[in-house]
Amino acid sequence: MADKKEGTGGRRRGPSGSQRTRPLYAAVDLGTNNCRLLVAEPRGQSFRVVDSYSQIARLGEGLHDSGRLSDAAVERAMGALHIIRNKLKQHGVGRVRCIATEACRKATNGADFIRRVQSETGLTFKVIGAKEEARLATIGCYDLIESDTKSVLVVDVGGGSTELSLVDARSIKAGGLAGILRDAPIMDWTSLKVGVVTLSEAFDLNDEVAVWPAMLERARAEVRTWPTLERVAQRLAEDDGYLIGTSGTVTCLAGVHLKLDRYRRDKVDGSWLSRADGAATMTLLRELGVSGRAKLPTIGEERAPLMLAGCAIMEAVWEVFDTHKLRVADRGLREGVLLSMMHGSRPQRRRRPKKRKTQVGVGDVG
Repeated sequence: MADKKEGTGGRRRGPSGSQRTRPLYAAVDLGTNNCRLLVAEPRGQSFRVVDSYSQIARLGEGLHDSGRLSDAAVERAMGALHIIRNKLKQHGVGRVRCIATEACRKATNGADFIRRVQSETGLTFKVIGAKEEARLATIGCYDLIESDTKSVLVVDVGGGSTELSLVDARSIKAGGLAGILRDAPIMDWTSLKVGVVTLSEAFDLNDEVAVWPAMLERARAEVRTWPTLERVAQRLAEDDGYLIGTSGTVTCLAGVHLKLDRYRRDKVDGSWLSRADGAATMTLLRELGVSGRAKLPTIGEERAPLMLAGCAIMEAVWEVFDTHKLRVADRGLREGVLLSMMHGSRPQRRRRPKKRKTQVGVGDVG
């Protein structure tokens, strides 16, 4: 699904390098399941996408049992990162920020892998914590927060973990983009130790019908580990807020609900799912099974096996916030990184000699 999403031309491309006058920025997100790139140029308080790329590399495959990144997973990720490196060179990107998340946080050989990436591609990754991951995802969803909303819950379902963030929407609208970049008003948050990869690998998926109740209960148990869950649910209810879902799981749900014959970001991003529509779509996906889901044009073969776990996580979260609708975000961490780079405060840097070429991904990577 990720490859379909990035490869269908749903995001507008900018002019060619010879015609471009604005500097280019790039964000690279190396997650437990996906390896993603977004290249953009500043446009007012936002940006215009020049190029994007996403590959399901399954870096965290087998990590739950072994505690290490497997050789096969590392090679898949390296292949995707070499493609990204070539795209950055092709576009002549000036500033790049590369971030790695849960898989590299947990793996005992995560640091060795990061060093190999730098050595072979010149891309320097920073392994960020779960709280920073939640902050960047919230920034990325800035445009999807309604002006009359008091609070929203950002749900970021990843491959290795799921971040939930209760956000003060009024503060965001009062402070604007500069305010959220300076201090994202996250009132409460948690990082659940389940993602679509880790939850899938915890069960034998040969019989999805039999395994579904146990998988759902595992996801429910993780949601209940949030110490302030009851207080967060009460606050969202009092504020008549809504959920913002940012993940491949959520965009897949939207694509299926909308009955799209191909993935279209312009239809999915910013769309709404009621609780009833979301539940009906998740039931349909369970009933179809892996082979049936793989035939859906907005899911495909690579994403299909992971959708059962994605549905379990979303169902477990949505049960708690049962009366709230969900806004679908085909945006998140990468967009948050780009906005931070383009419009956030920049540290003072020492002057460098003129005409010195900086290797992409080394000098300007945070």
